[in-house]
Amino acid sequence: MRSDGSPSAPLGLKIAAACGLLFLHLPILLIFIYAFTTEEKSFVWPPPGLTTQWFAVTWNRPDVWQALSLSVRVAAISTLVALVLGTLCAAAVSRTQFFGRETISLLVILPIALPGIITGIALRSAFSLAEIPFSFWTIVLGHATFCVVVVYNNAVARFRRTSGSMIEASMDLGADGFQTFRYVVLPNIATALLAGGMLAFALSFDEVIVTTFTAGQQQTLPIWMLEELIRPRQRPVTNVVAMVVVLVTLLPILLAYYLTRDGDQIAGSGK
Repeated sequence: MRSDGSPSAPLGLKIAAACGLLFLHLPILLIFIYAFTTEEKSFVWPPPGLTTQWFAVTWNRPDVWQALSLSVRVAAISTLVALVLGTLCAAAVSRTQFFGRETISLLVILPIALPGIITGIALRSAFSLAEIPFSFWTIVLGHATFCVVVVYNNAVARFRRTSGSMIEASMDLGADGFQTFRYVVLPNIATALLAGGMLAFALSFDEVIVTTFTAGQQQTLPIWMLEELIRPRQRPVTNVVAMVVVLVTLLPILLAYYLTRDGDQIAGSGK
């Protein structure tokens, strides 16, 4: 029994939880350790020595910067597309009644439920059928398919928690549709959109499967890492880049969690 009166977890459950966390996070710790190893061609445990030279080597590799630049640009534009389309879909589904609404909602979230390889094959077939050459924009379109779902899920949940009386009151007071959206709706859904956008950016940044089918000869950072592991030149460089990927994807997810953890109250519900 804890001090607040709630029962404490059994010892066995605590041990099982600790083992589960170790199983999930120990490989990430190993990635960080091998980023400092002095061994260049293989992963040896324990590392024969520790060095920071690989950070300088990584900094001076132009192929790393090209892949990183491509990943950031793809993730940023995919997130922007997802914010626009996801918000519009969420507004339509949550605020209006029409025939087939639930079917449309299912179709919107379907891309993230399907295996990535199915989405990738479908997109590649569509691009080939339409004779669209693989380029930067085909990667963006591929990533936008699942980024829209992330934004949609966040936005539709917040729309449903926002009281409709606020919008009705705004209209009664003479505001037009744009003013109502800007001054009433947007402040209530802003954190949900920001959280959805950050999650979408993180998903796009480290996407591999869909990118493989839509990138052609271009290499995003995850694809570059995969190729480096298959045909290694300097293995620790891959680990240094992996550290960057972990940080880039972890920080948006943490921020999204903190932005949405208190979003269970209905805005404008009053007492």
